[in-house]
Amino acid sequence: MYEADMQVILSADDFGHSAAINAAVLRAHCEGVLTSASLMVAGEAAEEAVALAREIPSLAVGLHLVAVDGPAVLPPDELPHLVNGRGRFPADPFRLGLRYAVSRAARGELRREVAAQFARFAATGLPLSHVDGHHHMHMHPTVFAMLLPMARQYGAQGLRLVREDLWLGLRDDRGRPLTRVSWAVAFGLLSRWGARRLRGSPLIAAQRVYGLMQSGRMTEAYVLRLLRRLTVPTAEIYFHPSTAAEEALGPNPGDLAALLSPAVRRLIGERHIRLATYPLLKGA
Repeated sequence: MYEADMQVILSADDFGHSAAINAAVLRAHCEGVLTSASLMVAGEAAEEAVALAREIPSLAVGLHLVAVDGPAVLPPDELPHLVNGRGRFPADPFRLGLRYAVSRAARGELRREVAAQFARFAATGLPLSHVDGHHHMHMHPTVFAMLLPMARQYGAQGLRLVREDLWLGLRDDRGRPLTRVSWAVAFGLLSRWGARRLRGSPLIAAQRVYGLMQSGRMTEAYVLRLLRRLTVPTAEIYFHPSTAAEEALGPNPGDLAALLSPAVRRLIGERHIRLATYPLLKGA
């Protein structure tokens, strides 16, 4: 494979969660190497995010499905088994995922909420580039089975399947090794399961997706090492950029800097990597 054959999506999660994240997405796309963003449709700054996206159609925007640790679209009285009185999903993905698996009532509410999030995205009028999920809960088998037909219905071009290189992440940061190994095993199994269900589907998945092992710590140095080691034809690298020193969704001081880095842009050019989006991957 020639390096010129490599296509890389550089994406931002949580678009619409806050004004600081929206500002970072705008700057990273217009001044840096960001190619796409995933919209949290019930986020506090979602309307602002949509307005910004309409002004910069070169930014590919997808749905950042929230089914854990975030705001729902439907009111709390319609989701009594899923959200609290403020309309927020619990933060514990294990307990909530178990509820999705065993509770018929929870699954019924979840199906209506997933449909509502797709419908709200469609109401923006933005083309639906791709679908992914907050904390990757979209890869939970129950959630995945619900979103897949809706992604097709609403014309999504791609879907994120987290498939990361564990050893690269451990090389840069040896903290929490057992947690990282468990992530690698769990998401490795889920990604293979999801890939089988995408066969014959119009949706495309990148061959590798990076960002899990260094979430909130996507520094320039790490991104440069990652870009030097890439050999797969298609990859997505996702970030959590913000202009705020501290962000409610987690610390991410280096993410915006990495996306604006002249060294990162220079290396992309030196390796002849093509910056891509999910629609571009599909059209290749």
